[in-house]
Amino acid sequence: MAECRRRGLLAGAYALRRPRGATFLRRLARDLAEQRKAPRVLLRRGVALLRAEPAVLRRQTGLGAEAARAGQVLRGVAALLSGHPRQS
Repeated sequence: MAECRRRGLLAGAYALRRPRGATFLRRLARDLAEQRKAPRVLLRRGVALLRAEPAVLRRQTGLGAEAARAGQVLRGVAALLSGHPRQS
């Protein structure tokens, strides 16, 4: 990430921080509606992803991403586009 910043290719990196339960329910509802797999498989997969989410977020922040909620990300990107980057 530092090399991308040095070259001017990266303004920021974000890892979205969302309520895990809401993400689980949205994903499950979508997959059930699309009949992707058997409901039992979808439920088991969803629970596994729910449990893994904190580790994924830790890994991404460890690589240099900023953990942020969607609203924060949108405001930060809007500031960059307006030419007024926010201070970290």
